[in-house]
Amino acid sequence: MVGGSGSESHNVGHGEGPSNSVGWKPEEEETSLGVSSKNQGFTLSRFASSSSGGTVGTSAAQKNSSDSSSINRRTKSIYTPLEQQFMDIKGQHKDVLLCVECGYKYRFFGEDAEIAARELNIFCHMDHNFMTASIPTHRLFVHVRRLVSQGYKVGVVKQTETTALKASGTNRSSLFTRQLSALYTKSTLVGEDMNPLLKPGDLEEAADVVDTPNSYLMCVSESWDSVKKQLTVGLVAVQPCTGDVMLDCFSDGPSRAELETRVMRVQPVEVLVPTDVSEETERLLRGIASASVQADDRIRIERRDCSQFEFSSALQIITDFYSNSSCQESEISEESQSLSSVISMETPVICCLGPVIQYLTEFNLERVLLSASSFRRLSCADDCMMLSATTMRNLEVLCNQTDGRIRGSLLWVLDHTQTPFGKRLLKKWVTQPLKSAAEIRERQEAVAEILSSDSSVLLNVQALLKRLPDLERGICSIYHKKCSTQEFYLITSTLSRLAAEFRALVPAVQSQLSSTLLKDLLLPVPQMLAPAQQFLNVLNEKAAKAGDKTQLFSDLTGFPVILERKQEIQSVLSEILEHKREVRLVLKNPSLDYVTVSGQEFLIEVKNSVVSAVPQDWVKVSSTKAVSRFHTPFIMERHRQILQLQEQLVIDCSQEWINFLHQFGEHYHIMKKAVHHLATVDCFFSLADVAKQGNYCRPLVLEEDRQIVIKEGRHPVIDVLIGEHNQYVPNDTHLQGNGRRVMIITGPNMGGKSSYIRQVALIAVMAQLGSFVPAQEATVSVLDGIYTRMGASDNISRGRSTFMEELLESSEIMARATPKSLVILDELGRGTSTHDGIAIAYAALEFFIRDVKSLTLFVTHYLPLCELEKTFPPHVGNYHMAFLLNEPDEHDDLQEVQPEFITFLYQLTEGAAARSYGLNVARLAEIPDSILRTAALKSKELEVAVNARRNIKLFTDAWEIKDKKSLMDWMQLHS
Repeated sequence: MVGGSGSESHNVGHGEGPSNSVGWKPEEEETSLGVSSKNQGFTLSRFASSSSGGTVGTSAAQKNSSDSSSINRRTKSIYTPLEQQFMDIKGQHKDVLLCVECGYKYRFFGEDAEIAARELNIFCHMDHNFMTASIPTHRLFVHVRRLVSQGYKVGVVKQTETTALKASGTNRSSLFTRQLSALYTKSTLVGEDMNPLLKPGDLEEAADVVDTPNSYLMCVSESWDSVKKQLTVGLVAVQPCTGDVMLDCFSDGPSRAELETRVMRVQPVEVLVPTDVSEETERLLRGIASASVQADDRIRIERRDCSQFEFSSALQIITDFYSNSSCQESEISEESQSLSSVISMETPVICCLGPVIQYLTEFNLERVLLSASSFRRLSCADDCMMLSATTMRNLEVLCNQTDGRIRGSLLWVLDHTQTPFGKRLLKKWVTQPLKSAAEIRERQEAVAEILSSDSSVLLNVQALLKRLPDLERGICSIYHKKCSTQEFYLITSTLSRLAAEFRALVPAVQSQLSSTLLKDLLLPVPQMLAPAQQFLNVLNEKAAKAGDKTQLFSDLTGFPVILERKQEIQSVLSEILEHKREVRLVLKNPSLDYVTVSGQEFLIEVKNSVVSAVPQDWVKVSSTKAVSRFHTPFIMERHRQILQLQEQLVIDCSQEWINFLHQFGEHYHIMKKAVHHLATVDCFFSLADVAKQGNYCRPLVLEEDRQIVIKEGRHPVIDVLIGEHNQYVPNDTHLQGNGRRVMIITGPNMGGKSSYIRQVALIAVMAQLGSFVPAQEATVSVLDGIYTRMGASDNISRGRSTFMEELLESSEIMARATPKSLVILDELGRGTSTHDGIAIAYAALEFFIRDVKSLTLFVTHYLPLCELEKTFPPHVGNYHMAFLLNEPDEHDDLQEVQPEFITFLYQLTEGAAARSYGLNVARLAEIPDSILRTAALKSKELEVAVNARRNIKLFTDAWEIKDKKSLMDWMQLHS
């Protein structure tokens, strides 16, 4: 029973009893009235809130099983059987928002109804003891997705009995039995109800249900070593809809920079953490979630019992999962290998994998974890360049920094893919550039062949990739045994067509292509996709597209249960048709036939003028002014049998369908590999298309030499945004590890310094992912990392000021950068006083020059730092962004001083700039003229004062010189 205390109620109020709402049923159509709790005019019910500690107590039905209903203690009204059934299910799933199937609609009750009304903008009203709202069954997938996107865990409760079978059972007068049939969260939207796309033509009509590119579930586990004073983080990321599984284990510091890097790279939609997660990690995840403006972009955080994350508990779950005796023999050896490989993993990873298995089992999505051989490491320092979260954010690799959207990012420029699975793979490439020069050159050769080849085979392959459904998600949905017949037919027919098309292209691929990588990707595809045809041959196309499982299988030799049930139905039909002879004799009508009216079958239609000839035991079903329609007792009995057999046939066909999907699942891994081949080819076509449109060059990638040499390089994103006007000014870059490896860049504000340093970094990233680059020529050595410190932003949610954030990022770079890294520091030290800022910037830059010896781009407005060129002449060079200075007319009166006017040239030039000309930016920002004149006057006064002090010091130094040689040296130094 709900709530024994007076503070909890599931009635509208004392003035609105159940009698006022009896018979008031929710409409099946959706409404847009959006009635809120304030507009109802009475107190809304609250039921089983997860934060209330559970309000489901011991009900009357639990105390006395013979009672079909219990009593609301507050109002003394009786709960209906449906309400009691809802309460029982809700008591077991307090944190789930339940949609309950009731005929041709799904209903929400209690607090769930209020939430649904608010989020879905539908009508909510009182019905008996609960608030209720409803949606039509055919719109379930839309509304569930909307609720899930807002962070709710949604459960679908379906009827488990059918009408005819229930009528023939012993509980014919009782309520339909219902049970929770599916659960959905942001990362687990997999299932027949959630995949409404039936054919390629529906793709345009389903814009409101298109999935996000990524829907990863991430689990985080922490382990603190009190002896070593070290935190180790375990991580497991799973994308249930594609079967992608990634693991990682790493050490992290108080700032959780490593964890932030991985969260930003994976971009999970849901994170599992223990209830005792550390405050630092909690703050990080909360900060990332709050950074999203829209609720549907925010990470959903699921807190699980911390006992699940204990090593012993997790290991037991893993052992039970991989030792499951219900698996077929073909899978047993694979799972035993998986168990041995999983047990050998790091302890923090095991502590994550256990809760993930337990969580996905609740959704029946755990099968993707069966093959540990398909698991891959999220970060592998030996194979991929590490891009930190800060670097990806500063370089705008995945999204722009203005509004967080993909437009304006490097991924936006490179992504010309044609398939959803190609799009997902390219995103991984962009965040994980290669470190093997040989692999990079293989990708470059594939892109170069696509660009230069005249072979028709590549055009044919590209044409085949157009308008493909999401095969990766499709085969994974089949593997989960959660796909519809329409989706299955769409996926298998596409796979079968691709197998035939690629088989026809095999001779041309072998003879016309020279890229080894392209050949290795295309040639195995027909064999990998071959099994799809045998499954397609069994299906009845018309029934599959209509979703009719009873007619789905065209050849029933492999389905004896269905064959037997259909024979039983045919036998009863034959008896009914045979019975027609007796009916004709009774009515003396040799041409009489059964009729069907409004779904009623086997009706005997008799004219009202001769209705007296109808026997007394016939049952009248319907009538008109002209005729009456009857069923004989024999027909009624046989018709009841047919209905029961037909409903049993539906159940049998559903079970055989699941078995059929399981058989297809045995080919899942090989087909997934084939789809990965197609995705890789799609990425190559995308990179080739970008290179052709942007007139890119193929960079020379070196394994050993440390250098970045770029001739007429362009910023890839700005180059596209500017368009075809050719306004972007290209610039050269010369960084040599054994020569001039540091560039100190000065110049006026808004002169293009930040764009230039981003341009160099992005060209390096593009070169290492195998792409061509926006330059006339480029030679780039393989970097082990790119580290950036740019911009000014605080992090209030984590208790950091702007300057603290700046120094933390710099500290991370100092700890991780190596001689093979590219380090970019933009205006380090500007967050504090001038003297402290110059001191910190000078010391930091000297550290990178002398100790780290990395390739470094250092942007600053502190001119004293330019003296490092004289201290380290072989390794440091001063540069500035060129400009034209239009000085105002000279006036003796300081009151008439005007700020200078700057024309930006955006051209990198050797030598340091004398000033930064900040007042010019103030003019561009439309600061009032009066303020500009005051600022110019103050700037002139300060400049005069500083120069006077400098001249006095120079005169004092010169006065103390005693010999001619020292005087000459002094004059040369200050010339």
